[in-house]
Amino acid sequence: MISKSEVRPGDGWRYYFRGVMVGDGHRPAGTPLRAAQDEAGVPPGIWRGQGLAAVGLTAGDVVTERQAELLLGEGRHPDADRIERERLQTGDDPAKARRATVLGRAIEHNRSPETEKAKERTPWLGMDLTFRPPPTAHIAWALMDDQRRLVLESCQDTAVDKTLKWLGESVAQIRWGSGGKHRAPVQDGLIVAVFRHYESRAAESKPLLHDHAVVSIRARRPDGSGTWGNASADSLLANIVAADMLYLLFFMEEVSARLGWAWEPREVTPGRRPVMEIAGVDQRLIGWQSTRRQQIEDALSVLTATYEGKHGHAPGERAGYALACKAADRTRPPKRKELRSLSKLREGWRESAVAAFGADVVSRLAERARAAAAAVWARVRPVIDIVMAAVDVVAVVYVMRGAFKRHHLLAEARRYLSYVLRGRPHRPGLDERIVQAAVDDYTRPVGRGLKMTADLRALYPRDTDDQAVLRPLTRKRSAPPYERARLAAGALAARVNAARRAERLGSRTRSRTVAVPATSGSHPRPFRAGPNGGRLLEAETGVDTVERTRQTMEAAAAQLADTIQDSKRAREVAHGLRPQSAPVPTPAPHTQQPGIQHAPGRPTGGVA
Repeated sequence: MISKSEVRPGDGWRYYFRGVMVGDGHRPAGTPLRAAQDEAGVPPGIWRGQGLAAVGLTAGDVVTERQAELLLGEGRHPDADRIERERLQTGDDPAKARRATVLGRAIEHNRSPETEKAKERTPWLGMDLTFRPPPTAHIAWALMDDQRRLVLESCQDTAVDKTLKWLGESVAQIRWGSGGKHRAPVQDGLIVAVFRHYESRAAESKPLLHDHAVVSIRARRPDGSGTWGNASADSLLANIVAADMLYLLFFMEEVSARLGWAWEPREVTPGRRPVMEIAGVDQRLIGWQSTRRQQIEDALSVLTATYEGKHGHAPGERAGYALACKAADRTRPPKRKELRSLSKLREGWRESAVAAFGADVVSRLAERARAAAAAVWARVRPVIDIVMAAVDVVAVVYVMRGAFKRHHLLAEARRYLSYVLRGRPHRPGLDERIVQAAVDDYTRPVGRGLKMTADLRALYPRDTDDQAVLRPLTRKRSAPPYERARLAAGALAARVNAARRAERLGSRTRSRTVAVPATSGSHPRPFRAGPNGGRLLEAETGVDTVERTRQTMEAAAAQLADTIQDSKRAREVAHGLRPQSAPVPTPAPHTQQPGIQHAPGRPTGGVA
């Protein structure tokens, strides 16, 4: 998952400079950054992002102490010392030489004279995005051999890089003008400093592979003049959940492709969204690894009970997230002053897991993951149906939020792909196709902004019986929101399947009429035809072929049944048997089993 926090000048930046950049430890005063990182056993930070070339940096370069201080702490060019020195040599005054090193607007602390209370306006300098894989990935990374550990770290690198690239190309916007009314995509991309950590902040050291990606807010405007400005923070914040789901998709795909493991959903809290975990990893190890999470959940239960007593209902998605953040702050332990290298940490983690669950559980982790993956791939068919995915996404987002925007649909579409594919790769742009199908066919605008809501007339027919299906599912306040969302999605999926089956049966050529009982007194309204020519099914891989194959097999089965019937009649004629107009009376009455009828003209003592 991805968590976020802002980076501001002053104390906010010093927190990252003294702690985050050295593995969440304690950096003694006067200790150089690289020496503190070596002592803590964490690797140095590296530069990433598409916008590095604009400031003379290269992806993969080590983040030096001075570069981080200038760009991420002051909003200046990372090579500002050289630029300022050259300006002074050419005769510029010191103020003008320093101004030449500032990227965009200089940092200012403004006090408002309109009120008695002094106000300070401290702009953002960056945003810290923390990338954490699922808990079972931490377990495999900490307890397996060094080869698989390096593979998992490489999967983490790839997933983080792809997610940051998407944020820079598709999300980040530069703003200018009064109130930031002018916005456009950034010209070069984002500049990011990534710092890797190995353990959690629990009182007892536990494995937690995660990366702190500090994104600089400075970016170039796409006006061709090379001027700098601030990237829009609200656009980045609005797409955090969509970026989180994209990061999970990329990480799952990399792990499945390189190690052959599969993924399965795990319910952490009843009625809440499940999380994706590596199949085959002992669930007891998750509790051993997530001691910090247990502390947060204990505090969260108390805060949730207080909220319910005050408001009279369970917290929604937004209120639940705020309560979880408050619980994390309340249970945050102080930073440890004694830091150990990764090799020492892995030795301690392995000894702790063996002492708690036995050597067999720890040593057979990889073997059981491979066996579980074979079972998952045997029963799960990773095919994406665009229409079914769009209906599922709209139902869940509508029940969870009521009114929503496009990035809400995008996040849910990526979550849907992770549930269905289980680590199999997805085609680029498939998530956008699902969102576009949902927007075009099953939503309608609401209000003056960019918000929309579900179009119930498109999702349900106009008769009263089917319209009443959605009402209790969305208004049943006693059930958790996600449980109600899954119920609504299941009801809509059943209607889609019924409509497709009715259309398929109606278009099939038959030699005789077959009566199909209807589930209600009305006929289901067909779904709208999209740009694909009215096809209801548009799958990612092989669905059209499967549908044609099934129709061919059904036609062949009908033809075979007719052939068998003709052969049976020919044999009856050859043996002198003639069909009788009335059934032969039996000497004694008997009871007939439900659903079994005797064929006319055949002896009743046999099996028909």
